[in-house]
Amino acid sequence: MRLLLVEDDDHVAAALSAVLSRHGFQVVHARSGEEALQALLPADKEPFGVVLLDLGLPDQDGYEVCGKIRKRSAIPVIMVTARSDVRSRIHGLNLGADDYVVKPYDTGELLARIHAVARRRTAAGDTGPTPLAALRIGTVRIELPTRRVSVDGQEVQLTRKEFDLLALLAQRPGVVFRREQIISEVWRTSWEGTGRTLEVHVASLRSKLRLPALVETVRGVGYRLVPPSD
Repeated sequence: MRLLLVEDDDHVAAALSAVLSRHGFQVVHARSGEEALQALLPADKEPFGVVLLDLGLPDQDGYEVCGKIRKRSAIPVIMVTARSDVRSRIHGLNLGADDYVVKPYDTGELLARIHAVARRRTAAGDTGPTPLAALRIGTVRIELPTRRVSVDGQEVQLTRKEFDLLALLAQRPGVVFRREQIISEVWRTSWEGTGRTLEVHVASLRSKLRLPALVETVRGVGYRLVPPSD
């Protein structure tokens, strides 16, 4: 798999490239946001499987780079940053990032996340487990074929995983989905480290829909979708 590593620190990039190469990745290193965007342009080369995007870039903010990448491509993007607060993670996911890794990170964790987002991309055309055309929960309408979501008739932009998460919960309103089940069906992995990513996606989903009570946390178990009362 070709991987685009966006990292301005040459020492960090060299060490990480060596590890990724040993695990079968063909790494292309970009030192700035502009280099990263230029690397994505050639159409005659094998496409990248994943972008590993550091947020502390010299020429432009990594969030801005992520937004530009998402406008031109559906390639999975994993943000890498020292910013550990939930608000920063939600902001990154809102811009279209597929995952978020906080420094310092374990190399094994990073490799697992890279493989996870790559698997999701491969299976992107096979994410809908229900043949229904649309689901409606109160004022929320979920169009499965087009992957569109609207609230009170106003379309809400969701990332791929946010949509998959909402669609899964909406299939059985009121039913509690275990965290392990959600991770298995939405992230297609049983890796326990994905749990924190699930929490961030739930928080982002609540924020975007502006219906914080729609997705309820069942402590120690998982989540369920609670239909609004009439």
